[in-house]
Amino acid sequence: MFSELIQRLELWKSGFGPACATDLEGLLTTIAGEKFADTADLIRLHETLLFLRAYPLSERIARLADDILYAFEGRIPEDLDPFEEPEISGIAGTSLTAVFTYEFARHLATLYPRDIDIGWDRYDEQDRLGPVVRKLLPMLQEDWPVEAHVPFQQWMAGAHPRRQSDLPWLLAHVTDADAYDSMQVPLTWRMGSSRYSRSRLRLPVRKLFLHREPLLRRADVSLESELVAAPLPIKRLARPEARRILDAIVATSAMRYRELYGFSHPEEAGVYHAAAGRGVDIYFFGVPPKWRLPLRAYHAAMFFKNGVPAGYVEVLSLCERAEVGFNLYYTFREGESAWLYVRLLRLFHQVLGVTCFSADPYQIGHENEEAVESGAFWFYRKLGFRPTSPEVAQLVTREENRMRKTPGYRSSKRTLEKLADGHLLYEMPGTSTGDWDRFHIRTLAQRLEKGGRAEKRVVAEIARMKRGGPETRFLRWSQGEKGMRELLVEWGTPS
Repeated sequence: MFSELIQRLELWKSGFGPACATDLEGLLTTIAGEKFADTADLIRLHETLLFLRAYPLSERIARLADDILYAFEGRIPEDLDPFEEPEISGIAGTSLTAVFTYEFARHLATLYPRDIDIGWDRYDEQDRLGPVVRKLLPMLQEDWPVEAHVPFQQWMAGAHPRRQSDLPWLLAHVTDADAYDSMQVPLTWRMGSSRYSRSRLRLPVRKLFLHREPLLRRADVSLESELVAAPLPIKRLARPEARRILDAIVATSAMRYRELYGFSHPEEAGVYHAAAGRGVDIYFFGVPPKWRLPLRAYHAAMFFKNGVPAGYVEVLSLCERAEVGFNLYYTFREGESAWLYVRLLRLFHQVLGVTCFSADPYQIGHENEEAVESGAFWFYRKLGFRPTSPEVAQLVTREENRMRKTPGYRSSKRTLEKLADGHLLYEMPGTSTGDWDRFHIRTLAQRLEKGGRAEKRVVAEIARMKRGGPETRFLRWSQGEKGMRELLVEWGTPS
């Protein structure tokens, strides 16, 4: 019975229309009163409710979904292990254990001092603590390294007040990021009824965007048209609001076991909001001068659908070329993914001035089983991206011919793996075609690392432009300095 209810609910992910809302409201009311004992059913219920909350048919459906999600802690069984999988981690009433970097650990410990601590029962390499903790507790030298199975937890507990947990003490005394990271300390985060669980995390929205018509499909989206559309409305956030948004982003990322470079080192004075439409809010930012990359400009963003975190993006730009890493959370893969992606590219063209977009092999399936299974290559190809590898281009021609001749034809897994053997590019009209086909940032970086006077001059000039102001200033400069741009492309292209 319960699995049947879940199946009926899941069908609504593709059933949109105002006449249907009353039936879905009735189904949600029924489900709210039911108890689901099976863990798999609970997980399916949670993810479907979260999808319907992000893509609601009506305001009442959004409220009913939230009512169930906000009380989800009471539905969780004693065995929490199945809830730690990355695709579904972060549900209220569960916990997760992961190793975070110093920056993330410190941030999480500040946000949730009562909910997060060292996961001693998951710490299989406690000897990593010895070289660092012995500098804090000199008498530990009597125990480590001459004794086996040193009780590090006991030593640390004896060093701080009993009312304090171990993690704050460790972070207060180990302030060097490299030293902390060398210990590989697992942290256990107990979600409880925290508003920062995936079940409850929402950004406030003035008005929900209601989906009273079928969701936009890939065929409804044109990247070419999107990139020449009117600019999106953008505003820079005041520091307090920026900090609130960044806290939500860190929490969302951590509960998915993800740490982005920009989320660890955000430029708080430069957090921007873009109203993307259809209930989507994009918050994007760069990194401060201290953390900037030597060559490429770095930007990160997280996007929210009707206040629900839906995914993130990472952009690495040089001149007019941008490498875009796009991740839509598993829960929302049946949503308007193509529309979301092209709207993000439109934003970055607007803000960064980039006109050539690159998807790296991992995004399309290289050593990425999930991307292969989802046919990610064709997601990009049907938006207008082209392969830079001649061999892949020949394979694409063959596959597209087969698709035209045989309705319903799908590329095999082996073929999809071959299609992922190289970058994909999308060049806006007016962009020099082919200039970036063989470019690789590592080739350029290694040339500059061991180069002569000319290379040192280029490095110094780039560093000067990156020191002050936002990195968009550096990007606009690199786009305008044609001689510099040509040199960077040449040096980054293998001979």
